[in-house]
Amino acid sequence: MRLRVEFTTEPFDLDEAPAHAVAAREVIEAADLDAVDVGPFGNTAEGGSDAVLAAVGALLRKSLGAGATRITLQVNVIEEGGA
Repeated sequence: MRLRVEFTTEPFDLDEAPAHAVAAREVIEAADLDAVDVGPFGNTAEGGSDAVLAAVGALLRKSLGAGATRITLQVNVIEEGGA
C-alpha cells in the first residue's frame, strides 16, 4: 500500500524556518520516501506504508521535541503509481 502524508508544523515564522520545521524537514528528507515536497506552508511526501508511518512517528517526536506547539497532518491511501 502507498500513502501520501501532508503536514504542517506551528508556530509559523515568516522570517526564518523555526527549529521544529527544520527537524520535520530533516526527518522527511532522510526517510525512504518518494516525491518529497517541502515548502514554507505545507509539506508532502509519498511512499510505502511502512516508510510513511515510520517517518510520521519520527516527525512527531522530533518536531515536538524541537518546539512545535501544533502539528497538523493528513495521511491518504493512494493508488499504486500516484494519483
